[in-house]
Amino acid sequence: MRRRNGIPLPTVLKKLGRLYNPPRTFLEYRTPLDLLVAVILSAQCTDVMINKITKETLYPKYKTPEDYLAVPRPELEQDIRRSGHFRSKARYIQETCQMLIVKHGGEVPNTMEELTDLRGVGRKTASVVMSAAFGINDGIAVDTHVIRLSQRLGLSIHHDPIKIELDLMIAPRKQWRDVTVLLISHGRAVCTARGRKCGACVFKNECPSSLTRGKPDLAKSKKHSKKAL
Repeated sequence: MRRRNGIPLPTVLKKLGRLYNPPRTFLEYRTPLDLLVAVILSAQCTDVMINKITKETLYPKYKTPEDYLAVPRPELEQDIRRSGHFRSKARYIQETCQMLIVKHGGEVPNTMEELTDLRGVGRKTASVVMSAAFGINDGIAVDTHVIRLSQRLGLSIHHDPIKIELDLMIAPRKQWRDVTVLLISHGRAVCTARGRKCGACVFKNECPSSLTRGKPDLAKSKKHSKKAL
C-alpha cells in the first residue's frame, strides 16, 4: 500500500507522461539476446557506459549465444571490463548462453519463469526483456530510481523491490512499462539521488518529500534492500 499522504499513482503517471516520452528501454539493442546481455551488464553501471560498451565492443563481435561461448572467458571479461564486476558478469553471460542453446534452441525465452531460470537474471532483468523485446508486461522493473521515487512520492512505504513492485502494480497492466521508464526519466532529470530539485518538480506542492513544503526525504529513512539482477 502507498503512504496515506502519497500522490496517487494515476496522477503521477499522467503528469510525468506530459513531461517525458521515454523509449521502451534506455539500453540500445538489436535483438532480445542483445538486450538480455545489456541488462545483465547494467547492474551497478550506468546505461550510458553499457551502451558505449555494447556499441563499440560487443555488438560488432557477438551476435548469437554461440559467439559468446566461442571465446575464452578472459577475453569476454576484457570486452566488458568497463561495466564493473566483469568476472561474474562474464560468467553469467556464458552460462546463460549455454542454457539458451541447451534449453531454448538458442533463442531468448519470453516468460518470467524461463527468464529468471537463467544465470544472472532476476525479476528486474526479466521484466525489462519481456516488456522491451517482446511487448509483454508481466512485471514492473524496479531499479534504484524507481525505488527512490516510489518512496519520495509516497507510492510505497517499502524498501524491498519486490514489495515496491507489488504496490506499483495497482496501475493497469498496459501501463507497467510506463511506470518504470517514466519514474526513471524523472529520477534522472529532477528527482536525483544526490539532491532533490524540488523547485523544478511538477509535484513540488503535493509531494510528501518536497523541500518546497519543508518535508524530509522519505527515501532516506532506511538503506535500500539490495537484490540480485
